[in-house]
Amino acid sequence: MRRISGLLTTTALGMVLGAVVTNTTPAFADLPTIDIAAITQSIKSFAQETGILNVLNAMNTVQTTINQTMSDIKGAIGPTTYGDTNTLLQQGFTQNANYSKAQVGAMGQIADASNTSNALVQRTFRNAQLRDEHTLSPQACMALNSGQSVTVAAGQSWRVSQAIGLITDRRGQALPGTPAHEGEGQAVAAVTQLHLTRYCSEDEAAAGLCSVDATRQNLDQSAGSMTGVSAYDLTDNNGVNAANDYATNLIQPVVPAAIRGDALTSVSGQDAETRRRRYNAKISMARTVANDIIASRTTSVNTTTDQKQQMTDLGLTPSDQTSWLGALELDVNRRSGGTAWHASLQAMPPKSVMVEIASELAMSNMIATARFKLEQQHAAVSAALLATAAEAELKPVNSMPTPQMASQ
Repeated sequence: MRRISGLLTTTALGMVLGAVVTNTTPAFADLPTIDIAAITQSIKSFAQETGILNVLNAMNTVQTTINQTMSDIKGAIGPTTYGDTNTLLQQGFTQNANYSKAQVGAMGQIADASNTSNALVQRTFRNAQLRDEHTLSPQACMALNSGQSVTVAAGQSWRVSQAIGLITDRRGQALPGTPAHEGEGQAVAAVTQLHLTRYCSEDEAAAGLCSVDATRQNLDQSAGSMTGVSAYDLTDNNGVNAANDYATNLIQPVVPAAIRGDALTSVSGQDAETRRRRYNAKISMARTVANDIIASRTTSVNTTTDQKQQMTDLGLTPSDQTSWLGALELDVNRRSGGTAWHASLQAMPPKSVMVEIASELAMSNMIATARFKLEQQHAAVSAALLATAAEAELKPVNSMPTPQMASQ
């Protein structure tokens, strides 16, 4: 009986403990009908006998210690770290939002720093560009000096051409003071004496007409006297004289006698004078072409230090003066074959290169203008030749004598 009572007590105690531990609500309809007071007394007796009551008391003590420890930690850390679920979630979302705002701010600072750095780089590039655009190359000064020399020499050469033309036109027109004014024989004697004085040949010297100079014989018949050099020799006027005398033999070696006096007042003399004026006009145009060639090679401008150095580099003897063609050739050769110019070109900033291009275009325009003037003269010469050919093709008609009216 005691064993059965112990089993019942143990079973009941297990059910109560299970219900307590699992917090399970039992189905009251399934519970057996028992005496609660007897069971309670049996449980207490069994707990005291087996030591279960001591275990329960120990568990309560541990639970109380844990709760007290958690309370102490919560008090030490503060209510913002630990709390209920809503509080923790709110704090978590708030922290994430703070992180997002901090990230946006950091990105903004990074963007500002990038923009500032890029602006500084671009400003540095612009400063370098401004510096390059305001930096002059030594070649710019040389180009300016050379350009001024060429311009001045060009103006002086046209004056020289006009001065030569004033003399040659008077000679060709047989005006007073020229040999042909006295007759064609005088004109032939004058040009012959000029040749023997300046350009005596060996045969002429052997005939006893003159004294030969081997360096100058027959220079009035050599084309190199007029077109062989860029600038005539400065030591004397022999170079210019030889070029002018060659042009004389080329265009008009012998000037026809002047029509003057009684010959000019007659009807036939006036008719001849009309033809003579046309002849003079053609000769003047032809001689103008030669005069311009001579003037372009006549020294008319002082050379600069750079031009003298350029002459030395070309193997020429440096001179203190040069001609329009000489200055032009020096400037062209300086750019086409000058090592100093090409070395400077490699180091030139963009602005200086553009200035050089502009200078080249200006020089090309100047050459084109000179070529245009020369082409005009060639066109005039061609027109004169065409007129001469047309006149030669025209068959002459029989002319009737002009009646003379005698006064009564």
